[in-house]
Amino acid sequence: MTDKIRSAALRSVALAALAVAGNAVFAEGIEVTVVSGAVGNAVANFEALVAPWEEATGNTAVLVPMPASTTDQFGQYRLWLAAQNGDIDLYQTDVIWAPQLADHFVDLTAAAQEAGLIDANFPSIIESQTVDGRLVALPIFTDAPALYYRTDLLEKYDAEVPTTWDELTETAARIMDGERADGNADIWGFVFQGNAYEGLTCDALEWVKSWGGGQIVEADGTISINNPNAAAALEMAAGWVGTISPEGVLAYMEEESRGVWQTGNSVFMRNWPYAYLLGNGDDSAVKGLFDVAPLPAGPGPDGASAATLGGWNIAVSRYSPRQEAAISLAIYMGSAEAQKQRAINEGNLPTIQSLYEDADVLEANPYMARWQDVFLNAVPRPSAPVGADYNEVSTLFFTAVHSVISGSSDANTALAGLQDDLEDLLED
Repeated sequence: MTDKIRSAALRSVALAALAVAGNAVFAEGIEVTVVSGAVGNAVANFEALVAPWEEATGNTAVLVPMPASTTDQFGQYRLWLAAQNGDIDLYQTDVIWAPQLADHFVDLTAAAQEAGLIDANFPSIIESQTVDGRLVALPIFTDAPALYYRTDLLEKYDAEVPTTWDELTETAARIMDGERADGNADIWGFVFQGNAYEGLTCDALEWVKSWGGGQIVEADGTISINNPNAAAALEMAAGWVGTISPEGVLAYMEEESRGVWQTGNSVFMRNWPYAYLLGNGDDSAVKGLFDVAPLPAGPGPDGASAATLGGWNIAVSRYSPRQEAAISLAIYMGSAEAQKQRAINEGNLPTIQSLYEDADVLEANPYMARWQDVFLNAVPRPSAPVGADYNEVSTLFFTAVHSVISGSSDANTALAGLQDDLEDLLED
């Protein structure tokens, strides 16, 4: 599809969004604010993303960037919403935040139905953003992490793509040692997200689940984290720090991990889909030299690959004095054409099913077809069973995990304390 045709298609979608939201948005000169985190090139691409909506409406969309840490982002959201801040019209939200923030957001069900977006999206993703029958946020892309690996280095050392964590540990060490012996002193075996924030909850949930250690809090509300398999998984990860992973990984978030990987200084990386497109950019040292696979499995009969389900959505604040224009922009941002633009330009996985058969999307991102195997192993964070307490649950979990991988506590002690803290929080 040519840029001219794509631009025209996007303008038509923007106009359709206007019709859904109502005539009030035709009053030109409205400035609508969108708050969003800053990962990958989403901030840089925002202006191009919303340009068709702006052209169709005469209104302006202004991005308010947030820290890369989703934990810090969530905390700021709660402050603004608790204060009923009318300066922010739309919030870009993580898939896990719907139950916690639902009371502050407009119900988008009717607008989404009129735009045809309810049936167009994966049902499970619409369900994840529906609270007490209200669609509180509209999906804009989905996420699940994968194992990134250097195809050239695996070929050089006659190594297979690891399917278990033991294989990853051994392969990463062997290749790292070999490369360092050849003079590449900066290379590491494996980088991941080890900072004490929501990203570590995602990584550690994958380790624990893959070892058969459960999902922290199970779907029925059972607190399951204090078990031998979970402890073994965390001790495994602690063993990586300073051996196949740099000490600095304890402060890494997504972009720090990608920075090491994209400069060619890691054999393996755990990260989200957006890193694939950037890794093949002209400024990347690993362009054309890597591929992705499902994350490794733990040992034994209970071992299986696990990938934390992610994804981002757009919600309209109840406190916005510009709700009609905000709803119009939300419908546009969740549309097939806007998701297509994100897929092509940012490497984000669409939530609209038809886009996985779209020729332009697959031409730009042929790897997206391979993410199907990753999604088969997707595991949700325990936001549903713990509801409004999720942020506190996650904070307790990633704090305990960080104490283990940083060496300040052993896994058994940390998980016993975590069990007690979760019981105090959830069983009051």
